[in-house]
Amino acid sequence: MVAAFGLFAPPGSATVPASSWALPQIEAVTASGLFDGTAETFRADDPLTSGALAQLVAAVRGQAVVPPVDATAQVSIAHLDATLVAALDLRDAARSVDAATRQAGLKPPARFGTEVVARLLHLRVNHPAAQDALELQPQEAATRAEAAYSAAQILGLHGTDLDGVRSLAAVLWLPPVTGFQQRVLQTAVSLIGYPYVWGGEVERTERGFDCSGFVWRVFKLAKYAEARELAQTIRGRTAAELSAEVPKGRRIAFDDLEPADVLFFGAGHPAKPRNIEHTGIYLGGGWMIHASGNGVALNPLTGWYRTAFAWARRPLAEAGLT
Repeated sequence: MVAAFGLFAPPGSATVPASSWALPQIEAVTASGLFDGTAETFRADDPLTSGALAQLVAAVRGQAVVPPVDATAQVSIAHLDATLVAALDLRDAARSVDAATRQAGLKPPARFGTEVVARLLHLRVNHPAAQDALELQPQEAATRAEAAYSAAQILGLHGTDLDGVRSLAAVLWLPPVTGFQQRVLQTAVSLIGYPYVWGGEVERTERGFDCSGFVWRVFKLAKYAEARELAQTIRGRTAAELSAEVPKGRRIAFDDLEPADVLFFGAGHPAKPRNIEHTGIYLGGGWMIHASGNGVALNPLTGWYRTAFAWARRPLAEAGLT
């Protein structure tokens, strides 16, 4: 199982064309045999085909190639992620994530579970802001360079990484939501897998979202019938501005969080609005959905997210909708 683990080969002597952003990853995956050919002949910008993906899966699993029906068909980002999650025997974890979300009363897209798991494994790359044009939405065709990045990430995984994701998925529980909580969180989960894009706030005109742009998209730009007050409640655009809109007396503490609260993270104890550097939306059960370096993803409120938590606000209550 997962024959590639621990085989991260040093870069070979072949030279990758300078136009490719994934130079180290392409060298690693061709040297280790996850992709045929050499780094020089990799064709990084070409669309990933079903045939190439089938060969990648076979190499990851150490099994014979199962030819696809159409080896020339292009593969979307969402399909690439789902296939790699299955190749790593994490399909059950993805199903658990999807089931927990549906039991909470939400209707996530079909890609939801596998996109969550793929991002917990860091299989996607966040391109620098100057290269945001390279970011791909879930339904768009993946490039061979994106597949090479994912494959290189798999080379660096260990069994404990997979077990950690399985454990997180197994204990994921979200409280039932109804009313405007449900409607707001439905919008949020529908955007799973969109990439992180500096300044992004509208997926139809931009590639994806930054952290506060995601909050804007969910609370201010979405159209909620009988909830015009909600859009008016959100005024500032940056995380710091959003955090400063609520007076201290209305800030929500960690132990009092409710689904659809907006979370703020920053340095300092106590943190001040000028120190707030990240924001997300609380799903419940100790989990949030946010736009980060992994794109729109789910994360548990542990580690940095717990220690850097500053406060939250409750836009639904501010708009009189709870």
